[in-house]
Amino acid sequence: MAQAVDASKNLPSDPRNREVVFPAGRDPQQGNLETPINSSPLVKWFINNLPAYRPGLSVGRRAIEIGAAHGYWIFGPFAKLGPLRNSDNANLAGLLSAIGLIVLLTGALSLYANSNPPKALASVTVPNPPADAFNSKESWNNFASSFLIGGIGGAVVAYFLTSNLGLIQGLFG
Repeated sequence: MAQAVDASKNLPSDPRNREVVFPAGRDPQQGNLETPINSSPLVKWFINNLPAYRPGLSVGRRAIEIGAAHGYWIFGPFAKLGPLRNSDNANLAGLLSAIGLIVLLTGALSLYANSNPPKALASVTVPNPPADAFNSKESWNNFASSFLIGGIGGAVVAYFLTSNLGLIQGLFG
């Protein structure tokens, strides 16, 4: 077996000897690599359909969608794994903790907006980044304020669903 592996190292027809990682656009001076993962059609489709890169969305819509997702999933660990997980107020503690973290994340976004961030660059996975979304201080600040609204909304929805789970299960059988 080892002899067959050694013999295949010199065969150009062996699929294990094919190059799979190339410089992006075949230009090594770009400093980006094109791999089977980041250049596959499935990964490109998935990444380009995330709210940050989806074409045609306003900055506020992007941020509300991202904030709502974050607020919704941040609520769960605080409510179900936090120190008050076995108390009657576990869901309320989870809601308040999630809102607190969303406020901290919004503050971090605002600080980043004031640091004069660079413009979004095209890459192998995202060849056309949104031109209006992340190119100015104002758009980053709009993103941060909309992220706050979406994050609090997502946490409130998660709190409502978790607190009224018995009622919802009764409605749908």
